[in-house]
Amino acid sequence: MLSVRALFRIGFLVTLRATTVLSRRRACPLVSVTNSLYKECFSGQVSTMAQSIKYLGQEEAQQIDEELFSEYGFSVDQLMELAGLSCATAITRAYPTSSLVKARPSLLVICGPGNNGGDGLVCARHLKLFGYAPTILYPKRPNKLLFQGLTTQCEKMDIPFLTEMPEAMVVDEAYNLVIDAIFGFSFKGAVREPFGSILDVLKKTTVPIVSIDIPSGWDVEQGSTDGLQPDMLISLTAPKKSAKHFCGRYHYLGGRFVPPAMEKKYQLNLPLYPNTDCVYQLQ
Repeated sequence: MLSVRALFRIGFLVTLRATTVLSRRRACPLVSVTNSLYKECFSGQVSTMAQSIKYLGQEEAQQIDEELFSEYGFSVDQLMELAGLSCATAITRAYPTSSLVKARPSLLVICGPGNNGGDGLVCARHLKLFGYAPTILYPKRPNKLLFQGLTTQCEKMDIPFLTEMPEAMVVDEAYNLVIDAIFGFSFKGAVREPFGSILDVLKKTTVPIVSIDIPSGWDVEQGSTDGLQPDMLISLTAPKKSAKHFCGRYHYLGGRFVPPAMEKKYQLNLPLYPNTDCVYQLQ
């Protein structure tokens, strides 16, 4: 027979989990219904600035990236560092350590095999420096020196790496947030394993999910009504068209590095970042 203390603990966990679910869904209670209602829910939250910014399609986003590398002389690791730092900064704004429900500021960062995963590794490193306790799941690691170096940097900072995805209940009990750095705007086609199973677990969790640039598994332009529904979206360079279907609580723009000539050429209409900030809150 359970003791009074054990019963109290179970009741507290149930209440906490329910509160977290309501917190995540409060901004958009219509996530699971029709796409038209989903769009309506989003349109009620978006700021004037978010409405005026240009939202990029997949082809145009790829073209801008290629132009940054070829014509403007940026390197992949340079943009990755700027993006990862922006993501870590935005997360500290939305979820300061003082607001986390668990005493230990634990976060789970899930990284995919491409550049979005690299952004996640950089983000995890900066979050560690900012006082958080990240853990990384990196199931498919590229053989490129860039990603090997980013992995080594995290390991040398004593950031632990998991060998497999925990069950949803374990994620809820162990972490305050999950950072989704699996797929970026280059993603096309069906989700392959092990990431299909990972996304299935994330759909069952109740802790807030933060997606970097694109919620993983979403169509870059059309979004997804039955896929992952993050609490926070961090758009990089400029929002992608799928961001119009985002219905979480926080939407930040990160990556204060776009040259003025490029902004003018593509008519991005980016916001004026305040002071020395590298992020801008759109929602």
